[in-house]
Amino acid sequence: MKTIRSEIITKVVRDLCIRANLVLRSDVLKALRAAYAKEKNRRPRELLAVIIRNAAVARKKSLAICQDTGLPTVFLELGQEVKIKGDLHAAINKGVDSGYREGSLRNSIVNDPIKRGVPGYKAVIVHIDIVPGNKSKITVLPKGFGCENKSQLKMFNPTAGEKEIKRFIIDAVENAGADACPPYVVGVGIGGTADYAMFLAKKALLRKLISSSRHHKRSVVGRMERDLLEHINRLNIGPMGLGGRTTSLGVNILTAPTHIAGLPVAVSISCHALRSASKIL
Repeated sequence: MKTIRSEIITKVVRDLCIRANLVLRSDVLKALRAAYAKEKNRRPRELLAVIIRNAAVARKKSLAICQDTGLPTVFLELGQEVKIKGDLHAAINKGVDSGYREGSLRNSIVNDPIKRGVPGYKAVIVHIDIVPGNKSKITVLPKGFGCENKSQLKMFNPTAGEKEIKRFIIDAVENAGADACPPYVVGVGIGGTADYAMFLAKKALLRKLISSSRHHKRSVVGRMERDLLEHINRLNIGPMGLGGRTTSLGVNILTAPTHIAGLPVAVSISCHALRSASKIL
């Protein structure tokens, strides 16, 4: 049995909060550069250049990529042969608090959703998945709320076909328009329950964009990802709503078994600053 002290969890979460907010994921940066290379229209091309330069400046000067440093969500894949010594949730909360303070990152979280009040980190969102082995993986996703506010969920009839599902996803992006800082990464969850479909949609954002085409290479889901990306990029929303060839950098879909009486479909849209960082312990 491998033992990990809670202080280690705190330090790792702190470091991941800072890294995720300061260093844009390499796969997202690669997708932005590819979009810039193929864009022919001047205005969206110039804006893509600004977005890419912003990421470079943020990394060089240790500044937040975006002023909205999000509501940090922590995904923990906990090995079943691992024992945590100490209070796990308290360690994660302390790590987020330390990371945001030491990284000079904006605290945007209010502890009372109705009365609002003073910001704080008493209840960071944590998803724990028990996995085989003696290794654990911690991922921090600080997703901004401009794009989080564009999340969509629809409970389809079980008779709904692929065409209806794709129309819902495309409409979700079209309704987001320029409001959530495109070009977007679109996470989709299909199946499970209503809450689990939303979880899958957000978790899909963690999958590397460069592996999207290989993830479901010959499956129905893989074809849906490719078709959706093509249709979404025909919307002509473009970078920050200025038109152009790239409204979405990628579409990632995760699925789960569901009940015979339903078909939940969820969409989690991320802005161009899709930030996450991981570490294996």
